Amino acid sequence: MSTSVRVQHADFDLSQEIAQLRAGNPKVGAVVGFVGTVRDMNEGLDVAAMELEHYPGMTEKSIEAIVEQARGRWPLSGALVIHRVGPLLPQEQIVLVAVSSAHRGEAFAACEFIIDYLKTEAPFWKKEDTPEGARWVDARDSDETALDKWATKASTI
Repeated sequence: MSTSVRVQHADFDLSQEIAQLRAGNPKVGAVVGFVGTVRDMNEGLDVAAMELEHYPGMTEKSIEAIVEQARGRWPLSGALVIHRVGPLLPQEQIVLVAVSSAHRGEAFAACEFIIDYLKTEAPFWKKEDTPEGARWVDARDSDETALDKWATKASTI
């Protein structure tokens, strides 16, 4: 299985990344991707910009461990996680999680699993610029709740 984890300042080209994930593997029957973008509002306040910080080296290892957990649950052909850091504006892409497998059920489940764990377990810090000033953003309760379903779900779909 090919795995690629990148933390970067630069934007990414979704179609190019997906094409590369599935290239040269005729066993791939499904590719599922998730792209997260910057919203212009959060918790009732306008967001003019966001800045994402990370712990270099530790962040990549954390994401790689999440992908390994997904591989242990579902038969994947490939996985790609790109997470941007630095200053970002509303509508800009933040994260891409894409997985390939022989069947769609495994691909959908693995993609959702990876993003659910990424939101809570990977060491990123998010600061938003609002009319009331800059504020650090914590993980939401809904992000923590999303993890609970994986503790009870069967390892295959």
